[in-house]
Amino acid sequence: MNTPFWLDEPTPSVDAGSQDEVDVAIIGAGITGVACALALARGGLRVRVHDARGIAEGASGRNGGFALHGGAARYDVARETYGAEAAKELWRRTEGALDRLETVAGDAFRRTGSLRLAADDEERDEIRREYEALREDGFAAEWRDQLAHLRPQFRGAIFHATDGSLQPGRFVRGLAEQAAAEGVAFREHHRIPSLDELDAEQVVIATDGSGRGLLPELDDAIWPARGQVIASEPLREWLFDCPHYARHGFDYWQQLADGRIVLGGFRDFSILTEMTDDETTTEPIQEALDAFLVELLGYMPEVTHRWAGIFGLTQDLLPLVGRVPDHEGIWIAAGYSGHGNVLGFMCGELVASALLGEGDDLLELFSPARLLVSG
Repeated sequence: MNTPFWLDEPTPSVDAGSQDEVDVAIIGAGITGVACALALARGGLRVRVHDARGIAEGASGRNGGFALHGGAARYDVARETYGAEAAKELWRRTEGALDRLETVAGDAFRRTGSLRLAADDEERDEIRREYEALREDGFAAEWRDQLAHLRPQFRGAIFHATDGSLQPGRFVRGLAEQAAAEGVAFREHHRIPSLDELDAEQVVIATDGSGRGLLPELDDAIWPARGQVIASEPLREWLFDCPHYARHGFDYWQQLADGRIVLGGFRDFSILTEMTDDETTTEPIQEALDAFLVELLGYMPEVTHRWAGIFGLTQDLLPLVGRVPDHEGIWIAAGYSGHGNVLGFMCGELVASALLGEGDDLLELFSPARLLVSG
């Protein structure tokens, strides 16, 4: 019951590869770490990936399976907070990341679109401002008032036609197979208690909200948060064509191709206890998920999977990507604030580009120096 649905399918093992000397050691075999490793190997570097568990068994295999444009902040808020040009560039770059993800993910990705829902009049006003800001800047978005498949409490939605649904465990394992074919070595079930253990000139920390204790500065800048998710048995009726999310992303669900519902969220029902790196389910959140599932369907189906995952939150809802100040040879790509499937893929490639000496405007926006205080 505690195994995520995404990880509950037979998969071939990934070749561990050579454990000889490497140029770059990566901590974390999730979306970011594996994408980074693949890009570095294709750039000519020798790479080894370490993970305390198996490939994709952390946050990358424990989320809701959404693949969305943008970051964690609403687009209109991003324009005000990061600046209009930075917000536009971030949106454009996630569009490109989604396109690349589609080309490599195979049957792990479906281009379904997504619905960002308003759960009340206040949220309707907020996402209407987001919709108008997106349209002003030339981005595709549709406003929908008719939501016949949902209860009347929902007051409108933005439809993003090019978002999608991702089987994240299958996707990351597929990336890992490509990386292994390029010579990347994997050390699964190998916890790194200290960065001093790693015999590489360059180290990338790609653990999102996990990996606390590696650097005190990161523990202060990236806060762990727990997301809880359930998956139902396959349903006979087809109700939801794409991923849905409401209440500022606190509630999110989708119906998979086999008919089952994957539903997550409600951590705001017990926000203090959910700011944790304890990867266990809890009764209050699970009860809230069950109750909402009944609201959506009108009955309670069998729940086949219940799980929790840890993701990293940052103060400004932007990830940290780049060299860690005052630590020679240490790099970071983490802190996606719940949007790690696309951002994590993009930032894995981005930190690899930085390591290979390639400049990028997003590295300034995501600079770790903005949030890290030297210990």
